[in-house]
Amino acid sequence: MEEQQNVLTILKEIKTILGHQKKVMNVEDLAAYTGLSKSKIYKLTSLKLIPMSNNRHIRQIFFDKDTIDKWLMGDPNLSDEFLEEKFNQQLQRNKNH
Repeated sequence: MEEQQNVLTILKEIKTILGHQKKVMNVEDLAAYTGLSKSKIYKLTSLKLIPMSNNRHIRQIFFDKDTIDKWLMGDPNLSDEFLEEKFNQQLQRNKNH
């Protein structure tokens, strides 16, 4: 039984490593790759604070790994306070239009 658990653990680790080799990621892949929660990723996408591509035909958001790496290395502000402030600013702009 313990040996099966070890094998399952190793397989999960391999799956994670292979997932990081993808060039194009969806939200779930990006969450696993960056450690960001999916809700934070959705906040970033709605505020247009993260580089992404939309595929309107299948209603899916995609992220280019190389672009995400550069964005992360640029030290983006990912704090909840900053995102809340940006969200409130966007709401205020929408009210004024």
